[in-house]
Amino acid sequence: MLDRFLFKQIDNSPLLIFRIFFGILVSLECYGAIATGWVKKNLIDPEFTFNFIGFDWLQPLPGIGMYLYFIAMGTLGICIALGYRYRFSAAAFAILWTAVYLMQKTAYNNHYYLLILIAMIMALMPANRNYSLDAKRNPSIRTNHMSSYLRWAIILQLFIVYSYASLAKLYGDWLDFSIIEILFKNKKSYPIIGGLLQEPLVHKVVGISGILFDLLIVPALLWKPTRKLAFVASLFFHLFNSIVFQIGIFPYLALAFTVFFFEPEVIRKLFFKKKEPYKGDALVVPPRREWVLGLLSLYFLIQLALPVRHYFIKDDVLWTEEGHRLSWRMMLRSRTGITTFKIVNHTNGNSYLVNLDDYLTRGQKSKIKSYPDFMWQFAQRLKREYKEKGEDISVFVNSRVSVNGRPYQEFIDPKIDLGSVSWNYFGHNDWILPSPSKN
Repeated sequence: MLDRFLFKQIDNSPLLIFRIFFGILVSLECYGAIATGWVKKNLIDPEFTFNFIGFDWLQPLPGIGMYLYFIAMGTLGICIALGYRYRFSAAAFAILWTAVYLMQKTAYNNHYYLLILIAMIMALMPANRNYSLDAKRNPSIRTNHMSSYLRWAIILQLFIVYSYASLAKLYGDWLDFSIIEILFKNKKSYPIIGGLLQEPLVHKVVGISGILFDLLIVPALLWKPTRKLAFVASLFFHLFNSIVFQIGIFPYLALAFTVFFFEPEVIRKLFFKKKEPYKGDALVVPPRREWVLGLLSLYFLIQLALPVRHYFIKDDVLWTEEGHRLSWRMMLRSRTGITTFKIVNHTNGNSYLVNLDDYLTRGQKSKIKSYPDFMWQFAQRLKREYKEKGEDISVFVNSRVSVNGRPYQEFIDPKIDLGSVSWNYFGHNDWILPSPSKN
């Protein structure tokens, strides 16, 4: 029965059109990052980037290198859409996008992480078997069907994303709508809707609908009686997010995913009217069935485990940020901080405060004032810089942080030399002081 569910052959029209949508969208994302100044702001202007800890060896290319890097990724997106040397193009894009994601986190976004996962999945899928330059060059690969597990893999990935996003909202600041008020406060200047976004009733509607949408959208799209209504709701929800939060291609990528929820024949008639329909339901079990099932199981076990890891780390993730990333905890907090770095120079006996403007961009300063991993990395950089000059220093941080508009509270133990401690990758860093709720 499992084989019938996973390996039954279905029309491959949803995968073909998604490949085209996906390629166009990632191309727009990459070219847009250049046009809007994102690349310059986050990868060229900074003296150094705050990479994901452990990936210090991933550094931006010098000069115009990162512009060329993003042009290359955008071009790969076009190749994906056209189905030109698809396997290479999709795999190369997945690798390059993952690298640029890991080399900087000042502009961290959960959607960038989702794009990594989808890019990797797409690189493994036979999305070039029709309506592609590859199929035109090599007609022997052309086919009008695929195994149903390819469709279900995408659906399950989306179900995990939306379900965890919904569950993460079930906490005090979302349920009393205070975080929504904070998120909308700086949208007051928006034409037409700016004033409306400040209304408490709108905050309540957005708060409740946000939980329900994330929780129910995948089941509603899967169930035929609610599918069309769910699609309309998805259209409104994602366009609203695009307009209000300006989060790049994600709302349109999310809409593109809906092609996997409609009957394949519906997608074929809508996008590929001349394509030969697939009318069979043959069962094609891959020769290495156990490997396919094993790899799928391992991948999705990791996807299920990562978002709950913060429950096994001491203290509240909302305060410590430990376990926040890669967890679909989206639009849940607003952090501000008042932070200073004090250097005690043991070589010459001097001590002084660091002028952050000498090292950091505006965006980096915003992060370093309230995020512990940024503070630790900056302290490590200062330690290395002075060591290269033959000087031994300690770096002490005095930090007060406010989360979601609450009063500022002491955040870092000011007696700890952050330049001399190691980073705990899998647990709690004790130099982060307990959250106010734990005191």
